[in-house]
Amino acid sequence: MSSNERADRRPEIGGGFVDHLRALVRDVPDFPFAGIVFRDITPLLRHAPSFAEVVHRFEERFRDSAIDLVVGIESRGFLFGAPLALALGAGFAPVRKLGKLPAGTIRREYALEYGSNQLEMHRDAVTAGQRVLLVDDVLATGGTARAGIEMIQELGGELVAAAFVIELTALRGREALGVEEIFSLLHY
Repeated sequence: MSSNERADRRPEIGGGFVDHLRALVRDVPDFPFAGIVFRDITPLLRHAPSFAEVVHRFEERFRDSAIDLVVGIESRGFLFGAPLALALGAGFAPVRKLGKLPAGTIRREYALEYGSNQLEMHRDAVTAGQRVLLVDDVLATGGTARAGIEMIQELGGELVAAAFVIELTALRGREALGVEEIFSLLHY
């Protein structure tokens, strides 16, 4: 398929795209626990034009922000963060679960509804003064994003903004971040 044919399949821009995107997010009740509705983005990832449009929307929003580095949170933050970094001409650095990175790391603990967990980054992932964009698929309580932000700042990065495909507004994660610019495509 040619690039022109792919462009013709691009989802409608505007409110129509938000409705289209919402239709590609599957609600899974009682996962991972009873009473939780999990917002599953795998149908979105399978639909190449919509997946590309999500990355494009992020790129449009941040193209004039002089981003040096995109930091993606494991694991779905990698899926959107890496192609966004390429589109912005920026580098990419992962925030990983404990024990997944091979070199020297820094760590942050974050709270879960059922306990706590830890995330880590390589000590050399961020250079002091770099302008950083944090990316993940979902903003819920803000615990994982807050841990990522703290590590970026510890390494001397300037956090420009945080971007999410989905924001679960009732969980008030936005308030936990302490970030001036938070961009989310979908709100539930």
